[in-house]
Amino acid sequence: MPGPVSAAWLLVALCAATGAYCLLRMRSGVEEQRRAAGGEALMGFGMAVMAVPATVLAPPRWAWPVYAAVFAAAALRALWALWAARAGGHHLHHLIGTAAMVYMALVMAASPAGHHHAHTGAGVPLVTGALLLYFTAYVLLSGARLVPAAVATGGAGGTGGTAGPGASGWGDRPELARACRLSMGIGMVAMLLTM
Repeated sequence: MPGPVSAAWLLVALCAATGAYCLLRMRSGVEEQRRAAGGEALMGFGMAVMAVPATVLAPPRWAWPVYAAVFAAAALRALWALWAARAGGHHLHHLIGTAAMVYMALVMAASPAGHHHAHTGAGVPLVTGALLLYFTAYVLLSGARLVPAAVATGGAGGTGGTAGPGASGWGDRPELARACRLSMGIGMVAMLLTM
């Protein structure tokens, strides 16, 4: 990722921490939460790897197509889950997120060695602009939804407000899952701004 090295390392830390927490969420007793957490862990770690400053680690040219293939497979899985659930919500967001990762990997693969910009300064590419609008709106809406969730669970008897039957503690807290998604949304906006 181009840009200030300190900002890139902060993004790496944020995405890696989010991915690690999502791995912990995979221990949930609720199957749907485990599936969502697995996809989010992949996104978090994938974003952390992509955000490593290019001055520190410049991946070989073949890494970007492999990276795109991994996230294309994740996008197909999200598309299948979206079709099977016949509802939008989180499945649709995960599909858009994985498609954005494929797009960024393809842009990186197509860029000249040592450069991470897909355009020549003639403005923001259409796909990048559309993804920026989507993730900016997502971050704003997620942040607004997170505030009431934190207030509502604060009075839940001190147990932290679990997610219903079969929930097993802090790993199943919905406000923490929302905070993870918000963190990844912020990371996605930051990464798209460098495209």
